[in-house]
Order: sequence, then C-alpha cells, then structure tokens
Amino acid sequence: MLHPDLANYLPLLSRFALALACVLLLPRLVERLRMPGPIGFLLAGLILGPHALGVLQEHAPVLQFFADLGKLLLMFFAGFEVDSEDFARARNKAGLFGALSFTLPFLAGAALAFSLGYSLNAAVLIGSILASHTLLGLPVVKEVGLVGRESVLVTIGGTVITDILAILVLAVCIPIHETGFSLATLAVALLELTIFVPAVLIGLAWVGRILILRYGKSPVNRTVILLLMMAVAAQGAELIQLEGIIGAFLAGIAIRRASRGTEGAESLEVVSRALFIPAFFLAAGFLIDPRVFFETVVASPVLVGGVLAALLVGKYVAAWIASKLLGYSGPDGRLMFALSVPQVAATLAVALVAYNSLDANGERLVDESVLNATIVLVVVTSVLGFFFVDRSVQSLRADEPKDTESCWRRPRKCR
Repeated sequence: MLHPDLANYLPLLSRFALALACVLLLPRLVERLRMPGPIGFLLAGLILGPHALGVLQEHAPVLQFFADLGKLLLMFFAGFEVDSEDFARARNKAGLFGALSFTLPFLAGAALAFSLGYSLNAAVLIGSILASHTLLGLPVVKEVGLVGRESVLVTIGGTVITDILAILVLAVCIPIHETGFSLATLAVALLELTIFVPAVLIGLAWVGRILILRYGKSPVNRTVILLLMMAVAAQGAELIQLEGIIGAFLAGIAIRRASRGTEGAESLEVVSRALFIPAFFLAAGFLIDPRVFFETVVASPVLVGGVLAALLVGKYVAAWIASKLLGYSGPDGRLMFALSVPQVAATLAVALVAYNSLDANGERLVDESVLNATIVLVVVTSVLGFFFVDRSVQSLRADEPKDTESCWRRPRKCR
C-alpha cells in the first residue's frame, strides 16, 4: 500500500469516483485482451484495496453490504438466466452431459485436494468448485447463429445441472465444517434441502406470480418484488443454516417461472451490474495479496497446476463421452467442451463462501492457497474458454454449414 492512511485523506466522494472510474474502464480494458469483465473488477479491487493504493477500506460497512448484496444478485441472475423451455427441449440429454461434466472434474479435484492433505470435507468442496461452469462463450455462439443447435442446448441444460449440484454440495459441506460431521447433521441438512428447494421453486414462484399480477404494473414495483423475493429466499436459507446464495439462486429460477420470461428484471439488472455486482468483485479483489498470490503459484505448483489439469481433463473427457453417446460430431463435442471450460461467477462465489466459513476453532474450510488457486483458475479458464469457443465455432461453420435455427426441431440434422 502506498500510504497506510490514504483512505482517510481522500474525501468519500473522491474515493467513490475513483472506484466508479475503475469499474467503468478496467473491464473494457481486459475485454480487449479477450478476458471477461469481472476480471477487471477484481483488478480494480486489487488496485484500490489494502494491498495497493489503500483508497478503499476492506471492512467499510456500506461497501461490505453492497458486496454481500451483489453476491446474492449475482447468483439470483445466474438462476434467472435458466430458460426452462430451452432446458426442456433436450432435458434427458442435458442431464447426461450435466452429470458427466459435474462428476468427472469433481472426482478429480476432490482426489487432488485429499492427496495434498486437505480434509475430506474440504476436498469435496474443492471438487465442487471445479464442477460447475459459466457460459462465457455463449454470446459468441449466438452471434454466429448456433444457439439453436442441439449440442449447444444440451450444454446450456448441463450448466443448470452442474450449478445446482455445486450449490447443493456447498449447502452440505458448510454446516458440516461449522458444527462438525455427524449422521444427524448430514440427515438434517439433506432434509432441509429436500423441503427448502421445492418450497422456493414452487411456493415462491406462486407467491411471486401473485405479487407481479397485483402490484407489478410499474417497473419500480417489479424491481421491488424481485428484490423482495430474493431477500426472502436468501434469508430463509440462512435461517436453516444454509448459505444465502443458495436461496438467491433458487429464487432466480422461481421468479423466472413466475414472470414467464425476463420482463421486469431489466431495471434491477442494470442497477446490479452497475453497482452491487461490481462491489462484490471489488471486495473479492481486496483479498488478493500479490505477494501471497505469486508465492502460491511458485510454492504450490502442484495445487495450481493440478486444479487446472483436473478441470480441463475432466471437462474434456465429459464432453467427449457425452458427444459419443449422443451421436454428435467431433466439432460438436469440442464446442461442448469449450463452453464448459470457463469458471467465473459461481466458482468465485462458492470459493469465497468456503474461505469465509469458520469452524469452532476459527479455522477456514479452505485456505488462502485454494482461494488464490481459484483466482488463477478463473483467469486462465476465461482466456482458454474464449479461444476454444472461437476455434470450435470456426470448425463447425466450415465443416457443417447447416440451418442451425431449426436444429432443435430436427436434431438428427445437426449431429
């Protein structure tokens, strides 16, 4: 940090203006380098945080609240983007790919972590961090008109499966770490999930539908309803010792069903992506100590390299097996792999929740090395994901020029 008291010398509005300038400019800079915008937010948090300029205070109450809300909204919109109609078109095939895409990286990551001395519970959680994925390359696929291709729909549906399973693993691992493992604890956690998940997906969707019909005529009211539903679901999850992001994710799926589409979410999404979600990534950037980060890469090459290898090999084998079983072409299988490589939003959120989870002795579920390895994973897979998607799309367009808009209606045509 350049000056330990720099935050105290700058007026509050000046610090706020600096933060907004970084939020505006840095994501655009990293996007030019073919990396996703959230990495720019992380970089902004690193620059303005306690390990560099010290402009923003790590434990500022307002910023921390914005960051917590941004984390919930990030998972809410991850659930809100789940299109049940797209998923239904290739539900069974998506289930197969989702199961493979979750299980193989999960087992590889858990085995790696356990072999490096992490507890079984921590190893399982680390495996789940590798198992989900973020569809960063989907806009590229949309631009070239391949979003209706069956292999793409299967990958989208598989993303839903991997995200839900990763969240459920988190929901089980956190209470075990905080209160200790017992069959009773595990049984209670599973029972709570069994009740809570349908209560949100069905009950909250029904309540949300009524509120939208009665009070959701104006954009302001619809925004308030969405925030209310997310807050209720997140608080409900915390009341039964689950993480709030689990309730927020499920609330997004439920409200998407209740609103029959995306109408009403535009205003909330604009505010979230302009303020709250960047605040979450800024706060995550505060945790990055460049010295410790590079020490982790140098001192723990097995962990960092093993995590990357477990992810890439697991996702590739999953896509290869699924494409063979479903009769897809080689380029389709490579596109499925490419879309399932990037790890950004949910991965970082789960890692941070696990890092901040403390047991009775104050020990974290995962240590700083795992958090730093996760950040390396986010950066590397984001870059590789865009590269792989671009190559796969070019291969598909060159080898199989077809009418992709009707592929889901005639799936044999697109294999």
